[in-house]
Order: sequence, then structure tokens, then C-alpha cells
Amino acid sequence: MIDLLNDLPAGTVGFRCHGRLSGDDVERVAAPAIRDAIAEYDHIKALLVFESDFEGFSFAAAWDDTGLGLRYWDGFERLAVVTDHAWMRHGLRALAVLLPCPLRIFPSAELDTARRWLSEALGTIHVDRQGDVISVTLIGQLDPEAYSRIEDDLAQLFSGVAEPRVLLDLRQFEGWQGLGALRQHLALIREYRQLPQRLAVVSGDGRQSLAQRLLRPFAQANRRSFAAADLLAAQEWIASA
Repeated sequence: MIDLLNDLPAGTVGFRCHGRLSGDDVERVAAPAIRDAIAEYDHIKALLVFESDFEGFSFAAAWDDTGLGLRYWDGFERLAVVTDHAWMRHGLRALAVLLPCPLRIFPSAELDTARRWLSEALGTIHVDRQGDVISVTLIGQLDPEAYSRIEDDLAQLFSGVAEPRVLLDLRQFEGWQGLGALRQHLALIREYRQLPQRLAVVSGDGRQSLAQRLLRPFAQANRRSFAAADLLAAQEWIASA
């Protein structure tokens, strides 16, 4: 059986699961709620609570659930799962690396924490321009929405500079939340990789190899990587003739 959860923020759907789920449970309760939410908000967050009496999915429910996920694969912005079932936690950890959205698993005692996580901002991207130098700062763990929020600003900044110089600051970067965010990052590189005349990447401890990988696609630019302590040197180099 599936029950809808109430008192969730706008753009968030929630389900409480008991017993053994059937295909009818999925189609009668979960599917309409997800379809309606995505139609209204385009991207949604979801909270799934699996109670102690949850026994698993029937074949029909598993098939319907898979089909539902494939139909709305890119419609989920973030997914929180609350469960004490060890077999679910192990399976979901393996699944998380394949999902396009961030997924976090919480024990039943941390239901309120799961709710808060769905409402919190994750990482962010700051963009700025001084003359022909465009600074891009990645902060925290980035989800796909972080890239969507800067698309217009970034396009405007690059359109105003004939030969842009780019300073990419990774000092506060903690990684990508799900494959969707990484896919957005790679799409951004493909779109702008021919533009920079000069590119500097400033990385924190342990991020040097990532800095080198991010520099690689920009083959036409004059490229250099700098350690976190050398931010001033990076700023001077990127602005120099």
C-alpha cells in the first residue's frame, strides 16, 4: 500500500510505503501524483518512506515503477529515501551512482532531516566578469539546477567579450550530485570550449587531478592550473597580456 505524504514544500511529492506493493498501488497513487507534479513544476523532489512492515514489490509493481522512472527520468531534481531495511539501503547505494539526480538515504529516525535536505540549497555557481576576465566559482555539491540557474548569465557574460579569459575556482567545490549534474557540466564545456583565450583553474587540496581533466578539453586556450594558496598568482596570470 502507498499513502501520499502531506505538508511537503511546493514541488515535492512524498509517499509512505507499507506491506507488499502491487502494480495497482503504483498506478493508482504514485503515478498520478508524479505526473501532476512534473506537469506543474517541470522538476520535482521526492520523499519515499519505507515503513518497518514494508515487504517489497510484486513483479507488476517493480515493472510499473521502472517504467515510471524511465518516463520521468529527468524530471526529478532530488530524491530522499527513508528506510531501516538493510537490503534496500545496500541496493539504493549501488543505484545512486546511476541516477541523474542526487539521492540520499536516511534511517527512519531522521525523517525530519530528510525533509530538511529536500528543502535546502545544495551547491551553487557564482559567475562574474571584470573586463575580459570571467570568473566561475563552483561551491559545494552541484546538482543540475545549479547549472540551469547560470545559463543565461553565462551566455550574457561571454557574449560581451571578444576574447574571454576564464578563471575557474574549485577551492570550495565538493563534487557533483548525480550523473545529471555531471552531464550538465560536460555540456557546458562543449558549448564554451572554443571561446577562452586563456584559462586558469584554481583547485583545493586533492583536486589537482580534477583541475587537469577540466583543462584538457580547452586545447586552443593558454591553460594553467594553480594550487589554492596561489589564487592571487592565478588572478595576475589570467589578467596579464
